[in-house]
Amino acid sequence: MLTVEKPAPQKHGLAAGSAPPAGADWTIDQGWKNYTPQEHAVWKTLFERQSRLLPGRACDAFIEGMGKLPIGAEQIPDFRALSEVLMQRTGWSVVAVPGLVPDEVFFEHLAHRRFPAGHFIRKPHELDYLEEPDVFHDVFGHVPMLMNPAIADYIQAYGEGGLRAQKLGVLEHLARVYWYTVEFGLVQQPDGLRIYGAGIASSYTETVFALDDPSPNRIAFDLARVMRTNYRIDDFQETYFVIDGLSELLELARIDFAPLYAQVAGQPAHEPGTVLPGDRLLARGSGAYAAKKRGLHRP
Repeated sequence: MLTVEKPAPQKHGLAAGSAPPAGADWTIDQGWKNYTPQEHAVWKTLFERQSRLLPGRACDAFIEGMGKLPIGAEQIPDFRALSEVLMQRTGWSVVAVPGLVPDEVFFEHLAHRRFPAGHFIRKPHELDYLEEPDVFHDVFGHVPMLMNPAIADYIQAYGEGGLRAQKLGVLEHLARVYWYTVEFGLVQQPDGLRIYGAGIASSYTETVFALDDPSPNRIAFDLARVMRTNYRIDDFQETYFVIDGLSELLELARIDFAPLYAQVAGQPAHEPGTVLPGDRLLARGSGAYAAKKRGLHRP
């Protein structure tokens, strides 16, 4: 009998994940007692240096959420303790997964207010860059924002929207929205530009680059524009999109994306560093960092 090999399920994120566990939802036990002193030490190093850097850089909701969660420098957090606090505040929980999971599994968890977090932690030589999100990125970067009702509702709506986008074949457009908000979003507060995206908040180097470096563009968020904009998965972003407040995300959670999918269908994608005539620029970047990196990689 001829056997046709099915394509591997697409993973949500930057790289292929681990082999699936027995459960269809890919969840596993965190195995908190199995973390080694060395792994707790890596968490401590990452936690302490980000905690020193983020005041005045992370948005108020991030700082407030972190302060109300059972998260500290001395040890990797227990997902059960995090979930108890989250459940009381916004109805969310944190579930352990072995790595990146298929898109449909990821969306299903989010749609039911379960945040899938990698249970492993990076090695000491990977402090500044890790291809696959680990427990530090997922917990330190994402979970404090889940304490905010607007973000909590938005990410649930994203999960529901992801399941619909898969059926419509437009997941690429929605993935860009997640990337430029939940992962690499900036928000304008009365006291200045601040970070709310987990990919920035959990990165020592990008925390500085996103706010201080003259290279990237900082452009006011426009949904159709973002849906057509490619992003960098291997380096700092060339453009950051800025929302006027977290309530703007709540409005995104309530709108019908279908007309927008139709609007952008078949239109070419914009490159990450492109500035368009209709953009509302907060800061036009020099592009120097990206240009230098491209020059280094020319044959």
